[in-house]
Amino acid sequence: QVQLVESGGGLVQAGDSLKLSCAASGHTFNTDAVGWFRRAPGKEREFVAAIRFTGWTTYADSVKGRFTASRDSAKNAVYLQMNSLKPEDTAVYYCAARDLTYSSTSTYLHDYKYWGQGTQVTVSS
Repeated sequence: QVQLVESGGGLVQAGDSLKLSCAASGHTFNTDAVGWFRRAPGKEREFVAAIRFTGWTTYADSVKGRFTASRDSAKNAVYLQMNSLKPEDTAVYYCAARDLTYSSTSTYLHDYKYWGQGTQVTVSS
């Protein structure tokens, strides 16, 4: 059974940083693409960032330059370092895996097969 578990969310002030983690069991990230998505209150789930098994990354324009996705193959984990947080970054953040060997990244949530339960990030002004 595949399980993705996010952690690291919390309540911070604008300008602060957080680092989210996503750990997988029953699935390897080492040959897969992993995405980060978020859903703000009253909004649809949206793409935030993605990282390919090679380490190549892509970001939504709204977070480019502030967020950094990374991976640790030994720990079978991926991370999202979030700097200079803004109140509009407040959302539930999800990691997701495509389950497609050597796949490219994708900005479309429907391209991802496995999802975590999400972790809440709240940024106060």
